[in-house]
Amino acid sequence: MAPDRARGLSRRDFVTAAVAIGGTSALTACMERERSPTDDATTASESETPSPSEYPQGDPESVPSGQHRWGEYLVRDAHGNTVPPQQLVTVGLEYEGSVPPTDEEREQVENALETIERAYQWGTGGDAGAAFNRGLLFTLGYAPRYFEAMGQVPESVTTPEDVLDAVGEDPTKADSYDAVLLLTSDIGSVVLGAEAALFGELDEANGVPVDATFEGVFSKAGRHTGYVGKGLPADKLDEERIPEDAPLSMGFKSGFRGNLPGEDAVTLSSGPFAGGTTIASSTLAIDLDRWYDQRADERVAEMFCPAHTTDDVGQTGDKLGDDSGVTEAHVENIEADAESHGCVGHTQKVARARDDEFEPRILRRTEGVATSQHHQTAFQFNSVQRTMDDFVETRVAMNPDEYDFDIPAENHGIVDYLETLRRGSYLAPPREKRALPVV
Repeated sequence: MAPDRARGLSRRDFVTAAVAIGGTSALTACMERERSPTDDATTASESETPSPSEYPQGDPESVPSGQHRWGEYLVRDAHGNTVPPQQLVTVGLEYEGSVPPTDEEREQVENALETIERAYQWGTGGDAGAAFNRGLLFTLGYAPRYFEAMGQVPESVTTPEDVLDAVGEDPTKADSYDAVLLLTSDIGSVVLGAEAALFGELDEANGVPVDATFEGVFSKAGRHTGYVGKGLPADKLDEERIPEDAPLSMGFKSGFRGNLPGEDAVTLSSGPFAGGTTIASSTLAIDLDRWYDQRADERVAEMFCPAHTTDDVGQTGDKLGDDSGVTEAHVENIEADAESHGCVGHTQKVARARDDEFEPRILRRTEGVATSQHHQTAFQFNSVQRTMDDFVETRVAMNPDEYDFDIPAENHGIVDYLETLRRGSYLAPPREKRALPVV
């Protein structure tokens, strides 16, 4: 590894570790490191990163109504694929307010959220050519248990226990949170600063006074962190077979533009929360040892489909451009591929769950290598979809028992390498109803 690259990764390692630790001490350390000399930066865009007090501030009036509408505010690669921000914090929340919520509590929550919208611009600020995300993106979602306490659960959301049962997993892995807050940015001090501001640990965030917090309404019940980015898994994980430029631990990039639905397709079109969406939030353990015990061509076949070759895909999927290359013909050939190749691909399988127009049903929103799991390699994954049934149908398509052919589980896509550690299901209302909603 080139010395300048190693120095850059060490800077990112430090920031990633600070985000995983959390709290104001980690925020202070993170801010100091991000002020370090520019020769300790990974890319030209990072070297231009200003001190934390100079990050672009935002305007709540310019933020989209749909909390999940991030697409225009994400960095895009040369192929037009969205690039997920490097740092992710998922905060599980316990509701401590009144039942039903008072107007004062709603105003408090809304003011707290608007404070961080003033402190940090919404993602890239809509800069189509941005190479680095200096802003903040976040979504607040509410669990069925919150709505149960309020008297009525929206039809579009399903309990996490029912989701787990429907996909053939252990219902005891269900989140017990009342709500969840997703925070993400390329800058560690931005996610840490927003988190600290919301929970009353800062008087000022990026130059904006903190006049309202979650105190007395929400408390932290859990915290899950992760990272994603070219070269980070190879540098940070104890697995030397991860490709040096891979953004994720299993070696391949994700989020191809041609494999994601539009935001309108995952938006609730009717009902009391029209304009919102649902969130599936998960942490999955990954058996990297067994995954990398295979040859590269075997990993390509199981991640995509047997018709793909290493030459087609490239080491990390970089040759695929803006689409995984899995078509309706590949889906129709699943049984034939199982018979002739003795394996089928993950992307090939989940494509079975696409709609009648062959459009995907779930939109990957944040993902990354989990840093809150210390004893094993794990993956944080948050998707949005119109209803949780869309998530269930897509996840069920991964299960070997959905297929009539008999091949070893380890050759049945990637599902055999994954173990669910937690899952949650949430409704993310539109912004105008995000502060303590009731049906």
